[in-house]
Amino acid sequence: MRKRPKARLVPVLFAIGLMAFIMILVLPKAAAAATESKKLIYDQAHLLSEQEQVELNALANEYGADRETDIIILTSDNTENRDVQLMTEDFYDDQAPGYDKPHGNAVILTMDMNNRQVYLAGFGQTEIELDSGRLDKIRNAISPDLTQGDYVQAFTSYIKISHKYMGFKPGVNPDNILFTIWFQLGAALVIGGIVVGVMVYRSGGRITVTRATYEDASTSGVLEHADQFIRTTVTKSRIPKNKGRGSGGGGGGTSSGGHSHSGSRGSF
Repeated sequence: MRKRPKARLVPVLFAIGLMAFIMILVLPKAAAAATESKKLIYDQAHLLSEQEQVELNALANEYGADRETDIIILTSDNTENRDVQLMTEDFYDDQAPGYDKPHGNAVILTMDMNNRQVYLAGFGQTEIELDSGRLDKIRNAISPDLTQGDYVQAFTSYIKISHKYMGFKPGVNPDNILFTIWFQLGAALVIGGIVVGVMVYRSGGRITVTRATYEDASTSGVLEHADQFIRTTVTKSRIPKNKGRGSGGGGGGTSSGGHSHSGSRGSF
């Protein structure tokens, strides 16, 4: 019998080795990703079904990983009638959430079902990215759904809007009309129309005869100029001071464990 040349086995062995190398690299990462899913939904008030908790937890992990922030939801019947802000602060102190370290970046939505109060707080770097003003916007956006008892929709919006707002630099209004896609498309169309219009206008030729064509510079000029001061009028008006903190909110604070945070409080 004729033996098969060993040279033909080289490509096959190379392909098998390459596949094995890829599996060694990919499989551990895939397994780690599956096991790294954090518990971010704490539905102590039993507002959600098990399936809804699983789906919201997966959504919070997905969007939170993109911003390196734990996006947490905490619901409670609050039978001890504790303040909703203190509940949030104690949860952060005791549970020590954070994307990559204990007491790290986290945003927490706490619902007090006993007093119908909701509180949002940003800890770590999130205190800056989601300041009290931005948390007010998030709370105002989800409050109608909370009032109607559509908790899944409210929590979904909270996760997605938090993710969106953290993508903007601090101090920038994330709801500015300039950042909307439809406005940008409209502006692009307007600018394009102006450019095309100018090109069409100029394509008909340009007028080269101006006033300077017939003007004698040697005899032209200002013959006389005079300024006359008449009077000065001074008016005074009092500038009112802002004594309030604005609508909504309640601002942030510092937990008993010494962790500062932004904050927004309201009823639903």
